[in-house]
Amino acid sequence: MTAIITTATDAGASVAREQLGAQHPRHGRRRRPSAWHLVLAPIALLFVLPFAQMFLASVSPAKELIAFPPPFFPSRLDFSGYATLFAETDVLRWLANTVIVSASAIVSHLVLCSLAGYGFARLRFRGRTVGIFLIIATIMIPTQLLMIPTYILFARLGLIDALGAAIVPWLASAFGIFLMRQFFLSIPAEVEEAGRIDGANRWQVFFHLVLPLAKPALATLAIFTLLSSWNDLVWPLIAINNDDAFTLQLGLANFHSTRRTQWELLMAGNVVATLPLILFFLFAQKQFVATMTLSGLKG
Repeated sequence: MTAIITTATDAGASVAREQLGAQHPRHGRRRRPSAWHLVLAPIALLFVLPFAQMFLASVSPAKELIAFPPPFFPSRLDFSGYATLFAETDVLRWLANTVIVSASAIVSHLVLCSLAGYGFARLRFRGRTVGIFLIIATIMIPTQLLMIPTYILFARLGLIDALGAAIVPWLASAFGIFLMRQFFLSIPAEVEEAGRIDGANRWQVFFHLVLPLAKPALATLAIFTLLSSWNDLVWPLIAINNDDAFTLQLGLANFHSTRRTQWELLMAGNVVATLPLILFFLFAQKQFVATMTLSGLKG
């Protein structure tokens, strides 16, 4: 059975690679510079410039930040802002709490949304079309309308002022289900049929054949989930008043409200909050581009 599943997996991966190669015949080759690089390079520089200025401001002397016009490059590197940030705040605890929330959100999204997306893409049951439309319709509901009933529900469950209040809303999402459904629909059904013919049951087909082909979609879902859960501020601001359960964004927001004139501290806090997202995106950007190529989310 293991050999059969491995053979079917290799066949499915070959089909996916053939589809990708058909859409991008030069995939895997080193492309030469073209005229588009003259347009894309300034745009890339425009997006990188704010992050560079934020980091340089975090290591600039305080006097240079209030000068007019402020210099782009500091005269000397001053890391006192980071030293004060880590000495006078619980930023490491906030960072740990945010990592817990984001990691829980990513794992639960990958498990629950992939299962639900596969069910809506492949299983035949009554109300499937209506169900997916209702799930997609929830995306159009403003979040503000759900805050009061959600707060009442969490208060009755005893989750207010606890880290669980920031974790539970990120267990699954309508967008994640829709994303995984669209990707599963792009996988040839012949791959699953070959596995069923060779004796694999539905769970074996899903875990051994479908999920290995869905790595680009899973990586993209992880990126979107990380960005949303990491930067979430409004709901934790309402549901969490306990300092020990503060997330990074909530803790920095409270810290910024008391240090409005100390720009080196504010920029240091922003660097700490932004750097993990940049590193994660650089790590998973290839999978992200592959998903936009193979799934039905492309333009």
